[in-house]
Amino acid sequence: MLWQRIARPLLFLLPAEKAHYFSMGMFKAMFVLGIGGVFRWRNKVKEPCLKTKVIGIEFKNPVGLAAGFDKDARWFPQLASLGFSHVEIGTITGEAQSGNPQPRLFRLPADRAIVNRMGFNNSGSDAVARRLAVTPKADESDVLGINIGKTKVVPVEEATQDYLCSFERLYTFADYFTVNVSSPNTPGLRTLQNREPLIDLLSKLIKLNRELSLDHECSPKPILLKIAPDVTEDQLSDIILILREVELDGVIATNTTIDRAGLATSDRAVESIGNGGLSGAPLTMRSREVVGELYDQLKGDIPIVGVGGIMNGEDAWQMIRSGASLVQLYTGFIYGGPATVRLMNRYIADKLKQHGFQSVADAVGSGRVEAGDAK
Repeated sequence: MLWQRIARPLLFLLPAEKAHYFSMGMFKAMFVLGIGGVFRWRNKVKEPCLKTKVIGIEFKNPVGLAAGFDKDARWFPQLASLGFSHVEIGTITGEAQSGNPQPRLFRLPADRAIVNRMGFNNSGSDAVARRLAVTPKADESDVLGINIGKTKVVPVEEATQDYLCSFERLYTFADYFTVNVSSPNTPGLRTLQNREPLIDLLSKLIKLNRELSLDHECSPKPILLKIAPDVTEDQLSDIILILREVELDGVIATNTTIDRAGLATSDRAVESIGNGGLSGAPLTMRSREVVGELYDQLKGDIPIVGVGGIMNGEDAWQMIRSGASLVQLYTGFIYGGPATVRLMNRYIADKLKQHGFQSVADAVGSGRVEAGDAK
């Protein structure tokens, strides 16, 4: 209630990007003062049914923070204290880049949505590696995902080497990697979702992964692919075939959309914002549809992380029922506030018990099975 009635209205008086850095600066200061443990205690949901093993990793619950919120690995331990089982930082690029000109982050309150054209602003893989080297996990159960993408100035035909550079530099810090080929804010990036360039990129990352695992005497890191909601049926079919062909560990569906159909925000206001990826409630159904289609085609062989328009516990639950083994949020967290993850996990736990499921894994895809039985 404090967030909805006081904190959020005050923060929403500031430009979106300024509010983001101001609020996270204040939040991090609380940890410097030594009260961070209170957040972890307050937001922990002790329900054994929420624990799940996906991509070879033990997750204390299915709810994670999507890439885009902590672009530069500045707040991973603090964000984990809010109840997220995993925090995905980035997108990190091979070289440092300032991103697109400001303003580049916009709220659409009438739609509970955000438009961003940040442009992968980050300090580059070398700087992020140095930061992570001095930023230990607050708890061993916290899972760190690292999302990597293409540096803007790097030509598309040289993108693979850029990804390999980031992958190698950040290897020892990641619990898993996400390959981002689906942001609409880097020119040419989405062409990497096409068959030939995608196979080339993923195959070389997998090869490097095996080599680095031998060098560091550890298991290979799970690699996931993040796809767009705007893929065509042919592209989605190709992606499914590629996932099987290269034996990727998982897929994240979906990134932001360039579609603006059906918004409550006026056309004039939307046009004044300009280009960018739309996230939040308008994406709920489309992301769920993509997850469902992936689940039907992959038949549970490759885990799916559902992201896009997850604003509350019911959205998360329906995403799991559609086939997602894990869920991630970003815009839902911004609109819902610090209590969002705790409430979401409690809701999922209640739903699992209500339906007689012993674990999250038991519920994955249950909605697709029921729909199939009803036909």
